[in-house]
Amino acid sequence: MATLTTLTRKDLEKLQAKHPDYRMELVDNSIIIMSPSGYQSDEVALEVGALLRNWVRPRKLGRVTGSSAGFELPNSDVKAPDVSFVLAERMKISPLSFAELAPDLMIEVKSLSDTLKSLRDKIQNFLSQGTKVGILINPEKHRVEIYRPGEEVVILEDGDVLSVPDLLPGWEVAVTDLWSPEF
Repeated sequence: MATLTTLTRKDLEKLQAKHPDYRMELVDNSIIIMSPSGYQSDEVALEVGALLRNWVRPRKLGRVTGSSAGFELPNSDVKAPDVSFVLAERMKISPLSFAELAPDLMIEVKSLSDTLKSLRDKIQNFLSQGTKVGILINPEKHRVEIYRPGEEVVILEDGDVLSVPDLLPGWEVAVTDLWSPEF
């Protein structure tokens, strides 16, 4: 009879140490190796992260991280959103390893190798673990979806303004400012 092994954060850390060039997540006791994203999706993720960080840091509202910062969620999954924000009062000092909480805001940017279903499922998982707002950015369709627990999805397109007043009062970004520039 075969025995299933329950993988833990420590298993993930050991495997990551042996293979530092691979990005990994721990989801439902399975290690998932993450492939690099496409160029455009990473450019959009960096842009939204920079816009967010440039608003958050001078106001000392919290911490903004990119796709390599892992979160150990209450259900023991270890995941990394493309961009995340944690309120200052919830994380006074950055941990050396994974943050042991759900971020207040997480953002996923769709790349060519992603499915909308998998990204929406990831956002729902974060929301179920305590994240207050999840945002899905789809550069190909110029569309932004905003998720909050127990609320209808808010859809934004070019001409709209992205804001998260419950977490980031005063922060506003024109949706068109998220996309890769054309030169």
